Amino acid sequence: MTVSPAAPLDSRARRPPLPPGYRARRGLNWGVVGLMYTSYYLCRYNFSLANKAISDEFGFSKAQIGTIISSALLAYACGQVINGLLVDKLGGKRAMLLGAAGTITMNLIFGVASFWGMLGLFIVIRSIDGYMQSFGGSGFVKINAAWFSQRERGTFAGIFGFMINLGRFFIFTFGPPLLAGFLFLGLWQVPPLHWRWLFWIPAGIAATVATVMALVVKDTPEQAGFHGVHKEEADHQDLDVRTEVKTVLRTVLANPNIWIIGFAYACTGAVRQGVDQWFPRYMQEVLNVSLDSPQLKWLGFLIPFVASLGSVISGYVSDTVFQGRRAPVAMGLYFMEVGVILLEAQVHSVNLVILFFVLISFTANATHSILGPAAAMDIGGRKMAGFAHGLIDSFQYFGGALAGALLGALIDRSWAYYFYFMAPFGLIGGTLMWTIRNRVDLKKR
Repeated sequence: MTVSPAAPLDSRARRPPLPPGYRARRGLNWGVVGLMYTSYYLCRYNFSLANKAISDEFGFSKAQIGTIISSALLAYACGQVINGLLVDKLGGKRAMLLGAAGTITMNLIFGVASFWGMLGLFIVIRSIDGYMQSFGGSGFVKINAAWFSQRERGTFAGIFGFMINLGRFFIFTFGPPLLAGFLFLGLWQVPPLHWRWLFWIPAGIAATVATVMALVVKDTPEQAGFHGVHKEEADHQDLDVRTEVKTVLRTVLANPNIWIIGFAYACTGAVRQGVDQWFPRYMQEVLNVSLDSPQLKWLGFLIPFVASLGSVISGYVSDTVFQGRRAPVAMGLYFMEVGVILLEAQVHSVNLVILFFVLISFTANATHSILGPAAAMDIGGRKMAGFAHGLIDSFQYFGGALAGALLGALIDRSWAYYFYFMAPFGLIGGTLMWTIRNRVDLKKR
């Protein structure tokens, strides 16, 4: 394997200054796009909070609940491949708005379907929702590949992870009070609501943000009146961010690095979804902790908080300490993850379980950020970042689908299988990253 040399350390000093007003306009663009993607996650992680309530109401086993999870994740994975191509053709803004319309509609319908309680109907609705949500990540990455230089993308990937975790934080903050009842504005006592409101309220929030996005966001700096901002980078010299499908396929699929990263990303998905889809139910059933308990509230806060921290730190370290190399950082995180998971399997104290859930989330979400958006932008550039991200991210959700029906069937037997299911994926991911640990330019062999 030929190792691409790292860029000189003084490359930042030679970069032309950004034009006046650019940072502010980029911040506005990024902020609205980020909030749009945050609202996607409100409409996605609501299911993990409703997991036990749905099962209790309709008598579904964990394997049946897992089938809903797996179906949605598989649909999302397939959608990432298909929609990644469409994103490169349509542009990121159109794609994100299309996905938003889909997930808003499906969340509203999922809530209505609670009046019938049919497993097959839940599976179909959540699968369509998964497919429509797959427009979001590729659209997000596509827009920001045009607005950020190559040496900023690892840091941006950390911010990308922060926006994801902001959505998780919001749903775990207001979700449990909806089910337990709460005091509105300190004046009116709202009684416990049915779990269907966990789907209706996020849909309303997403609709509001989508309206703002339609009015504010631009796909490229050029559309906002900023020309030649990153002209020193070959990636930014072609101002057209759209490209033909056959060109995208030929360029991206022929790159061996994307397959190595993809299989490692599948390992990230298995662990990340294993935690995200099941930790509330684990706390409820194994440790007898209620959804509105202080412990679960803290866990609901700490998981997205440290996940965001891990995303930002890993992106910054890969940009600066490793000069754009993503693999060494990911490799260390994967191997750390194995140790943390195996340790958690040995503890039964509520506080220690919370600590180790938080540490697992740190490692899984840090690799999620630097291998998904950062590596995708490195490989695809602003013209092909959509499909590169879609292809890589699809692996995450193919792997994550294992944490649905398969993991559900295992924990139907015993929760003792839970952590041992996740541990091997960290080992495999770390080994794959070791094979490309010295690469900087992921576009080349």
